[in-house]
Amino acid sequence: MRVILGFGVALALAACDVPVPDSGVGFDNGNFKPRISDEPLGATATSLPPAESVSSETLDVLAATAPTTPQAATGESGFVEASPSNPAPVRVENSGISDENDFAAVDARRSIEDDAQRRQQIAAQYQQVEATDLPERDGGVGPNIVEYAVLSKNPLGNRIYRRIGLNAANRFARNCRAYPSSDQAQIDFLSRGGPERDPRGLDPDGDGYACAWDPTPFQKLGG
Repeated sequence: MRVILGFGVALALAACDVPVPDSGVGFDNGNFKPRISDEPLGATATSLPPAESVSSETLDVLAATAPTTPQAATGESGFVEASPSNPAPVRVENSGISDENDFAAVDARRSIEDDAQRRQQIAAQYQQVEATDLPERDGGVGPNIVEYAVLSKNPLGNRIYRRIGLNAANRFARNCRAYPSSDQAQIDFLSRGGPERDPRGLDPDGDGYACAWDPTPFQKLGG
């Protein structure tokens, strides 16, 4: 009984089995050429039913849902027509950008004669300034600390002038704070009889420079 049932099941499976074609039959690897279809990409192999067999309602739905292509959106002139789904392109104006580096554009609107005339117009606007003597420095301006630094050969901190005074450190710190810069302190120091004299105690070490004024930058410029 078991054998009979097994044989029946085998017959049933054989009856339902679909034969599979041999894909290798007739295949020549050297002469193989892929089939190129003329149908557009994405098209199916199934053919559409004839138009007379399709209802008008179905045709209306297909027409409404069909994708818009450039060919469908173009008119008789061949230009793309604007629509809500296909807005008109916006023209960008570059009138504010100079095209002086575009040789073709410049050559189209100017000639050698025009350039020569422009050079003459520009040359006519030149103004030649005659050289004059340098103005004399007014004596009321005050001591020239640049000239003093260039002429002075004494290194900073080297005592060459005698200083006598009590509480020199405190006077030096208090009086130097009254000047906005060491340059202003040096100008006032020289205007009060410095470097030989130092009535305000701005040069306690006697090197000839008030409130730690450094003549080195000016000396380097003077060579």
